[in-house]
Amino acid sequence: MASAPSSDQLVGVLRDTIVALVRRDGPDLSARQLGVFLTCYLSDKAHTVRGLAADLEVSKPAITRALDRLSEFELVRRKVDPADRRSVLVQRTLKGSSFLRELRSVMAEAAGGKLAVVHETTGRRAAG
Repeated sequence: MASAPSSDQLVGVLRDTIVALVRRDGPDLSARQLGVFLTCYLSDKAHTVRGLAADLEVSKPAITRALDRLSEFELVRRKVDPADRRSVLVQRTLKGSSFLRELRSVMAEAAGGKLAVVHETTGRRAAG
């Protein structure tokens, strides 16, 4: 069994991922925008502004501003909920799915050997 990566290793991967995202040509998302984006894409449930605000424990106006930016980049799309016209559904887009694939690739490259783990049984380090 392997031990979990250290917090320093994880922070290093996060830093390298963010730096790579900032340097490349594409959307430059804030932490809040990225949090909203990942919540929408990593959970299969339907998302609403109200639900995202509750999940992320931020105000609905903050979610609306984040969605405005994500919509500008065509990473999400809003649609009025036909079952409740007061509610707005947040939908994924092809461009957003492509961005998520790119993000995964950037993170894997950033991790590239940094997440060495120690196997408890052997005491040896292994890239993870």
